[in-house]
Amino acid sequence: MSNKKDRNPVIKELSDKVGDFTVSLHYDRRLYKQDIKGSIVHASMLCNQKIITLPDRDAILTGLLEIESEIETGIFTWRPELEDIHMNIENRLHEKIGSVAGKLHTARSRNDQISLDMRMYAKDSITIVIGQLTDLQRVLLDLASQYNNIIIPGYTHLQKAQPVLLAHHLMAYFEMLTRDKTRFKEAYQRTDILPLGSGALAGLPYDLDRSYVARKLGFSGISGNSMDAVSDRDFVIDYLSAASICMMHISRLSEELILWTTEEFSLIKLPAEYTTGSSIMPQKRNPDFAEISRGKTGRVYGNLISMLTILKGLPMTYNRDLQEDKEGFFDSHDTLTSVLEVFVGMLPGIYVNSEKARQSAEGGMVLATDLADYLVIKGVPFREAHGIISELSDYASINHKMFSEVTLEEYRNFSVLFDEDVYEISVESSISSRNTVGGTSFKMVQQAIKAGYQKLEG
Repeated sequence: MSNKKDRNPVIKELSDKVGDFTVSLHYDRRLYKQDIKGSIVHASMLCNQKIITLPDRDAILTGLLEIESEIETGIFTWRPELEDIHMNIENRLHEKIGSVAGKLHTARSRNDQISLDMRMYAKDSITIVIGQLTDLQRVLLDLASQYNNIIIPGYTHLQKAQPVLLAHHLMAYFEMLTRDKTRFKEAYQRTDILPLGSGALAGLPYDLDRSYVARKLGFSGISGNSMDAVSDRDFVIDYLSAASICMMHISRLSEELILWTTEEFSLIKLPAEYTTGSSIMPQKRNPDFAEISRGKTGRVYGNLISMLTILKGLPMTYNRDLQEDKEGFFDSHDTLTSVLEVFVGMLPGIYVNSEKARQSAEGGMVLATDLADYLVIKGVPFREAHGIISELSDYASINHKMFSEVTLEEYRNFSVLFDEDVYEISVESSISSRNTVGGTSFKMVQQAIKAGYQKLEG
């Protein structure tokens, strides 16, 4: 007796599992706007070039717009067995307008179609991110303006080093975000290349007007090699790289906010709505939003490494591996935009403990460099001055004295060049003396804030 019938359920189950393994619909469905917009322009170009008729074009466009409405109102029926966003839309179009729907795929492959969709989505994402970065920069400028006279200790190796203005510290992040915006703008330029018209890999045997398509879809350039166009995912790497560096900057800021809220620092308080309580310790207000943002940096890094690994061994041209470009990209988009939204909302509500900031800035040996500079101005070589102040710092520390509490007689035990004017050295004088471009002086920081506002307005 044949066992063919007995094997059929097993074969069907295996077939279903294989089908599920290749399905991308659950994540590429978010490309529906880009897919429909690209199809509308493609159909219009085919009509302009006399490849399809005007009535066929009109039927296709009407059907596509109806499908877009169905998706946005939630009545569209997604069919995983159709595998991806392209076939779901094309199948529904066929249900609406019949065999004319098949003409839409004339002079087009899913290979150049998905590249188009992803590039359009990436451009939209970059535009959103740049806008959010600008918003966050404005928040930093506002904070720097609000707290422009507060002095805090600057750190190296997480040890107090020299006094700086809090505004200067905040403006350091403004500079980082400026570089982030530049990276995203550069990524946009390399993404802004139309791949449609490349076909599966070798180009197409039709008289296509790719310039028309590029113009209508807002692309500034057209791909110059069909094989590269369908296999290129450099633009995804560009995005993920820029996103990773941006998240690194946000993570650094998160870490400092977390440190500054601790009892040991007590420099700031975060808005209550951006902290959470402890399940067991009622006194706790945990900086969860900053911590989660710091933690999410790792997943964006992971998406970049994943994409680099996917691409490193691919032969020309299109390979199904490229289907894996989307989830990491979408996840990074969602992660970065949500984190930036949190920071734009959280930072304006920060409270700065100015009294604690002052106490912290005056503590320790933060004026040691200024004392060395004092001796240099009096003719002592810097290396020699450095050694003198190092010994003086050890002496003051052992005797539990601040520099302002060291007597002139004690100062002169280290150098006869010390005079009464040594007591004029203060955190304010230290700040004011750092008057080079990019320094922490009151004047330079005010100029930097003003330039920052002008940069955003320009």
